[in-house]
Amino acid sequence: MDFGKACTMSQPKQKVLFLCTGNYYRSRFAELWFNHLAEAAGLPFEATSRGLAIERGAHLVGPISPATVAELQRLGVALPVSHRDMTACTAGDLESADHVVALKEAEHRPLLVERFPGWQDRVTYWHVHDLDGATTQQALSEIHNLVETFLFDLPRDLYLNRARAGV
Repeated sequence: MDFGKACTMSQPKQKVLFLCTGNYYRSRFAELWFNHLAEAAGLPFEATSRGLAIERGAHLVGPISPATVAELQRLGVALPVSHRDMTACTAGDLESADHVVALKEAEHRPLLVERFPGWQDRVTYWHVHDLDGATTQQALSEIHNLVETFLFDLPRDLYLNRARAGV
């Protein structure tokens, strides 16, 4: 994927926040795949990810899904030697993000309403099932494609907004 090098690295990076329930599998894949693509294209964006209800993942083993790690390795993404633990979303995370994406509207809109009132209508929602409605490979493949499309659209939106503002 060639986005061109229209953005200079001297520009401040815009922050993208990916949300899921446990910050273990879907949002972590989106974060790491997004950052890999943005860096390779020289685009001024950086992603992180958080969970809206990490307490629901108490049964999960390790800091990140082994399936997520395996798929990222297959894609050639350079991964850290050790991974951070699942991280709960805070109001500060939402406020500091330029773009917020929740991985499944039916699952995450109610959590935003409950835990971060007022944010539910300020988020872009995707419709990627958790293991309740898709296999791991189906979900990761869908996120792969959605991240690529989202990242492709971000520079265009950034430049259009700057042009409208006269920057």
